[in-house]
Amino acid sequence: MIAPSRRVVLSAAALSATATLVGGPAVAAPRVRMSLPEPTGPYPVGTVSVRLVDRGRRDPWGGVRPYRELMVGVRYPARSVRGYERAPQMARAAADAYGQVSGLDVAPGAVDWAATRSHAYTHAPATGRRLPVVLYSPGAGDPRTLGTTLCDELASRGYVVVMVDHTYDAQVVEFPRRRLERTVLPREFTRAQEAGPEHVVALLKKVVDVRVADTRFVLDQLRHLPGPLPRLLDLDAIGMFGQSAGGFTAAQTMHDDRRIRAALNMDGVMGYSQRDDDPANPSPVGTDGVDRPLLLMGMDGDNHHTVASWGAAWEHSTGWHRDLTLTGSAHASFTDLQSQVPQIARQLGLPDAFAVKNVGAIDPVRSVAAQKAYVSAFFDRWLRGREEAGRLLDGPSGRWPEVRFVE
Repeated sequence: MIAPSRRVVLSAAALSATATLVGGPAVAAPRVRMSLPEPTGPYPVGTVSVRLVDRGRRDPWGGVRPYRELMVGVRYPARSVRGYERAPQMARAAADAYGQVSGLDVAPGAVDWAATRSHAYTHAPATGRRLPVVLYSPGAGDPRTLGTTLCDELASRGYVVVMVDHTYDAQVVEFPRRRLERTVLPREFTRAQEAGPEHVVALLKKVVDVRVADTRFVLDQLRHLPGPLPRLLDLDAIGMFGQSAGGFTAAQTMHDDRRIRAALNMDGVMGYSQRDDDPANPSPVGTDGVDRPLLLMGMDGDNHHTVASWGAAWEHSTGWHRDLTLTGSAHASFTDLQSQVPQIARQLGLPDAFAVKNVGAIDPVRSVAAQKAYVSAFFDRWLRGREEAGRLLDGPSGRWPEVRFVE
């Protein structure tokens, strides 16, 4: 995702907006400050950031180094968090960049994105054994930390969650010693548009191919995470989820790599197209389907009858699959913006239409709670074999009337 109102992998207007990453007019204090929903699981959450270097792959975006490098954030159940500091949702550089190009139609600098704290504690000691692993991939242009709420939730329930920043895709990736690498997608998209439609298709495919390669490299590195984490992991129980292009990445990675046992796509188109209803230029996950569990979770209007790439994957998949609609939601509802946008609107005195445009009309508390319930049930069922928890996925629930099952 780049602009909250868009469902495509990349959009011209949103990408051109990302060309300016820092700066902008000063905004008088006080700036908007926000909080994130607390996780509901039994464990406190620890976190650590890790730099990963793939020396066997040249950077596909022409980075200054001759190899591909990534930053990942690892969330995990902690033994204790006493004496440790809560980690920020976004590091300062990423927060400043996001504030300039969030697509929310608020003045740059009006929101103090760096002030938001997650519910994970930096370097807290890990606990547990044989912990299932879930990877998270964000939308195109987004920082990995825009999925903090759901990743903290899963960690609080006993998962190790690895959140991936796709370098030169995300607006800014901050490496050790405060080195920053910024997105090249605006430049690449402009070039592709000027060259013709087939070049746009090729760029869309490259974006996803790079993300899948990044993810498979992260899978290779799970045994080499810092501290005791590698000894705690159950590498036979790995799942993946993501929003927008990250959801596409999750499904495509499962198609390409048998190590992924279950994938959840949150409102991500799965074809190399700018239009939801365009069946042209399908991806392999669409033409082949998958033979392992795939959950599609979409905003109002997005399902396997209306999104061509979802329909293709639905038709060709032989594994368990479900299609859920979160009624009243919007594309960005499946990110931390679901809880943050209403706080911005309230503190800036913006009309209700501001929140509806960006995160839909659904009650944000109910939306976040429903997502936590269904995401957890999905991975509990398919990574832990907890059939009782997974029954939530068998059909409509009176407890969650916001979630509609699409047949």
